[in-house]
Amino acid sequence: MIRELHRLWPEPAPLHRFAALQAALAVLQGLLLGLLFPILRAVLRPEPDFAAATPWLLFGLAGVLLHWLLSVVATPVGFAASGELGVALRMRLMGQLTTLPLGWFTAERKGTFTRTVTSVATSVSRLCVVVGGPVITCTLVPVTVTAVTLVVDWRLGLVLLATLPVTFLLLRHCRRKTAAACADMEVAANEIAARAIEYGQAQPVLRAAGQARTGTRQLDAALTEHHRRYALALNESLLPTLSVTGVVTLGFVAVLAIGVHLLTSGALAVADTVALLVLAVRFLEPLGALAGHVHGLGALDYGLDRVRQLLRTPQLPVPANPARTLPHSGIDLVGVTHTYGPDRPALDGVTIHCPPGSTTALVGPSGSGKTTVIRLIARFLDTTEGSVRLGGLDVRDYDHADLLTHLAIVFQDVYLFDTTIEDNLRLARPAATRAELTAAARAARLDEVVDRLPQGWRTRVGEGGAQLSGGERQRVAIARAFLKQAPIVLIDEAASALDAANEAAISAAITELARDPNRTVVVIAHRPSTLAAADQVISLDAGRVVETGAPAELLGTGGAFARIHQQFSHARGWRIAARDQQGAPR
Repeated sequence: MIRELHRLWPEPAPLHRFAALQAALAVLQGLLLGLLFPILRAVLRPEPDFAAATPWLLFGLAGVLLHWLLSVVATPVGFAASGELGVALRMRLMGQLTTLPLGWFTAERKGTFTRTVTSVATSVSRLCVVVGGPVITCTLVPVTVTAVTLVVDWRLGLVLLATLPVTFLLLRHCRRKTAAACADMEVAANEIAARAIEYGQAQPVLRAAGQARTGTRQLDAALTEHHRRYALALNESLLPTLSVTGVVTLGFVAVLAIGVHLLTSGALAVADTVALLVLAVRFLEPLGALAGHVHGLGALDYGLDRVRQLLRTPQLPVPANPARTLPHSGIDLVGVTHTYGPDRPALDGVTIHCPPGSTTALVGPSGSGKTTVIRLIARFLDTTEGSVRLGGLDVRDYDHADLLTHLAIVFQDVYLFDTTIEDNLRLARPAATRAELTAAARAARLDEVVDRLPQGWRTRVGEGGAQLSGGERQRVAIARAFLKQAPIVLIDEAASALDAANEAAISAAITELARDPNRTVVVIAHRPSTLAAADQVISLDAGRVVETGAPAELLGTGGAFARIHQQFSHARGWRIAARDQQGAPR
């Protein structure tokens, strides 16, 4: 565990100071107990010799004062070490976050990361002090007492010495059991959290069904499973804990029996017998307490393992001499295959050529591989086979941070920060002038949104942009693309599931983006207005390219693109007719 902390925290000086103070307190406590021998020998004589006991009493008083002083110092040092360790762990985790492939961020992994960087990192930093300090004390006090006892009487010292390894082995076994139980409980706790969120979000449905008070079967099952695993963890840790208590008790009984035998046989003086029995109690008491702290050590082991797993997540490979400039804005996928798991490839031998300054529309049914193409171009993922080239260079030859400066990406699900519209737009280019902001907003049709909001540019958008509609959030995202002035723009279904007004505005904004002859645009879209602006359409199906050509050319072939276009046109016509019918007088 100590080695693991060193790997996670390369500069653990505060923790070292705290551990050194705790060790000094523990050893000092054992040595103070050792003063009982000369003091009792002087006091328990037929004629007490207080003069002989006085120097030892003074040493004891000085030791007690030193112990108190070290205790006062150790407390703030421990708090400081805990706080610094928590910050260091979070900084390492956040640093690791910036190096991971963006394709790594599934919903489950984001939840795991959030729990690790908040609750797990906090728990690790707290347990290192709250549990680590008492563990050091409970370990070194018995060791020091054993050393003192061996000096006074080797026979009783050997009894204590024999107790130590057996106790520590059992405690180690108990610690492993606890770490496994913590991992098992975490799975159950995550399931409860997921079902609780689901329960809250599904309140309208549950209330309509008359089940708002009873909840869902899934939530009941998660709670039952958590209870089962908790009971199982308690049962599995019961035997090791009782074994530790049994060994400690047997050790005390052995010391007591041998001490009484030595006393009655005249081999041990009364004063030494009394002192040895006191030391035996102080030897065994910390070991018994250690059995209670070992559960905290198991939880600490589990937390460190969670942090270590995240820090060992494979990062995007970095070239030794990365390219930092983009020769041109052309995009090529050459024989690209990408597989997410053991299932069939998301892309299978795909070759695509997007000349500099062109606009390419990707179409195809859900699951055909369109979004994977976008992710590979941005190097959110690396290809399983083949290569993706931007400006004639493999994306793996670029520094990824520099690569992203040449890209503007409009995601299907836009996330906005809980700040103003202006601040969210300036993420693309913090130093942009007011005129540049206004021009980008006008090109993305965002100016219409800003004009009707009561505080204009200073309007806060809420968490995730909740105060804006889906179409308004998309306009902010497209305005970012205009403001960034990147030579390559990637757009993933920007106009999906929008009302007619927003759809028209978004389509017009995408068309405006595509007009720049120096900008290469790749857009996933099925709207005729967006497709009409494309120089070429690439139709994907089951991870393969099935058609490539100009929109007008493909419409006349009766192939996959023509069928998709026809289906969309029919669906759009049905929606318009339904809307007109709803608005007709009755």
